[in-house]
Amino acid sequence: MEPRIGVFVCHCGTNIAGKVNVEEVANFASTLPYVTVAKEYKFMCSDPGQSLILEDIKQHKLNRVVVAACSPTMHEPTFRGVCQEGGLNQYLFQMANIREHCSWVTEDEESATKKAKSIVAGAVYKATYLEPLEVKKVKINPNTLVVGGGITGIQAALEIADSGHKVYLVEKEPSIGGHMAQFDKTFPTLDCAACILTPKMVQVGQHKNIKLFTYSEVLEVSGYVGNFKVKILKKARYVDPDKCNGCGECALKCPIKVPSEFDEELGMRRAIYKPFAQGVPNLFTIDKEHCTKILKDKCGLCEKICPREAIDYEQKDEIIEVSVGAIILSTGFQIFDARQMPQYGYGRLDNVFTSLEFERLCSANGPTGGKIVLKDGTEPKSVGILHCIGSRDDRFHPYCSRVCCMYALKYSHLIKEKTGAEVYQFYVDMRCFGKGYEEFYNRLLEEGVHFVRGKAAEVTDFAVYKGEEGKLIVRCEDTAIGAIRRIPVDMVILANALEARDDAKDIARIFSINTGADGFFIEKHPKLAPVSTTTDGVFIAGCCQGCKDIPDAVAQGAASASEALSLIDRGVVEIEPYTSVIDADLCSGCKTCIELCPYSAIEFDEEKNVSVVNDALCKGCGTCVAACPSGAATARHFTDKQIFSEIEGVLA
Repeated sequence: MEPRIGVFVCHCGTNIAGKVNVEEVANFASTLPYVTVAKEYKFMCSDPGQSLILEDIKQHKLNRVVVAACSPTMHEPTFRGVCQEGGLNQYLFQMANIREHCSWVTEDEESATKKAKSIVAGAVYKATYLEPLEVKKVKINPNTLVVGGGITGIQAALEIADSGHKVYLVEKEPSIGGHMAQFDKTFPTLDCAACILTPKMVQVGQHKNIKLFTYSEVLEVSGYVGNFKVKILKKARYVDPDKCNGCGECALKCPIKVPSEFDEELGMRRAIYKPFAQGVPNLFTIDKEHCTKILKDKCGLCEKICPREAIDYEQKDEIIEVSVGAIILSTGFQIFDARQMPQYGYGRLDNVFTSLEFERLCSANGPTGGKIVLKDGTEPKSVGILHCIGSRDDRFHPYCSRVCCMYALKYSHLIKEKTGAEVYQFYVDMRCFGKGYEEFYNRLLEEGVHFVRGKAAEVTDFAVYKGEEGKLIVRCEDTAIGAIRRIPVDMVILANALEARDDAKDIARIFSINTGADGFFIEKHPKLAPVSTTTDGVFIAGCCQGCKDIPDAVAQGAASASEALSLIDRGVVEIEPYTSVIDADLCSGCKTCIELCPYSAIEFDEEKNVSVVNDALCKGCGTCVAACPSGAATARHFTDKQIFSEIEGVLA
């Protein structure tokens, strides 16, 4: 059947029409081979625009449709649906992106119009050779994997588990809780962090639909949306979880002390330990890096005194495989290492603390029992809080970490409340963006906190003037009065940036998603799909997606759970037919494609001595097509004929 193509060019308000002469492009399209009708309209994606396409499909008996508009990510599904409604196979539709690829990136109007014509011509030439394709449907596994047991992962897991579905929650630390478990209070309401987090942790530990894997990591993910296979490394605790009741007798007697990671190394823990009192699960873990029994076959005291005989030095790591239909990543953040900015003295000068270190100083279950003290055990009489350490700095992170201003304000209140010290905030801009946040800032103004507008240049212990002896001196430009100031304080707290975890790229590789220039995971669309990724069935939530406060992290946890449940409850999922196919007659059996396939979608048929593509696993990336030395691999919807025709149209 001879192609009958309809071309529809969108103004997109002024997004396209502001640079491109849309009428001229539509008139040009009408002269292209096999084009039966060409029209332009203000908003093709609107109901009237879609109706226009639908009417023309029926009236002109169109069997191909080209829409020149915006990104296919935005509206390709929209126009495919119109084609289906008009009785066409949805894959006989071709989109030409003349917004992102043309009008938004081309200054000159004449050049933009010329480029738009080329893009449309390419789409029309390719559409000539489009073939109908059929969507495949596969059943969805109703289980969900949540990776990361901070407040975001906890919220996501509980939402899904409460709906009656099975959840596997994987956390690499011995206890869930994440960074929030380290906090003393939360802004702006000053709730006790442990008081609001612990009940949720307990819910997770006791929930019949949640299988908790702490002290564990995901090693490998294979499969596809609705049917993922996951390998989990469950590390040996050397403690039998069925016997241990968390009594803590072992830790009381253990002779080995090491710095506590949970206390940011301000306090000590034993070689057998539980990270913090409220930890879930209520189990102890032996640190094999420091246990003398494991290292040197000496001591063994914990085994001797354990009343339940729960110690098992022969315990081995396990690899457990689970099957799930959806995956939620909530792997969190880390704080910026202030040693990269030596001018502030962190790691060199006593009494310069990071934000998380100060959280542990404040916390009732911290190394000082909640007392804010200097290294010598005395209370500070003056404290300087430095904003934007690693944030809003082109040398490190150009972005704003969003939470630093507010937690710095919280610290001011806690210091005032517990010590009565003078507090100085050295800030660039106060960014109090959330509900009740500006009011909290005003409260601190009334409490007598000194706000110095200007980023601190350095922190030194070199005294110049009388009264500076034995102090830390913060040197800064106070832009409010236009002067350089030296302010002596007893303690300095650095408001470190939130940044992507060091292992973010490794995690992204395992789950076949992407990271941005800032290291955080990239969402499918920053506004319309903030928790989805380009890998169907894999969702992101919380600070692994970008800096955010607790309310936003919890909201994203719930949103990702909603997306996962929406997927699971469909029962089946449609697999895009943009897959590769291998011609058995041409395949030489060299296996080059198998080695290169990033999705492990190609298997080798030993009997026929040819490679075979698993359509359910294939993502249509085209790696095999490009690499196949015999030309046996072809990408559906992107055949050589279609691609070369598109190039011919662009260059015509």
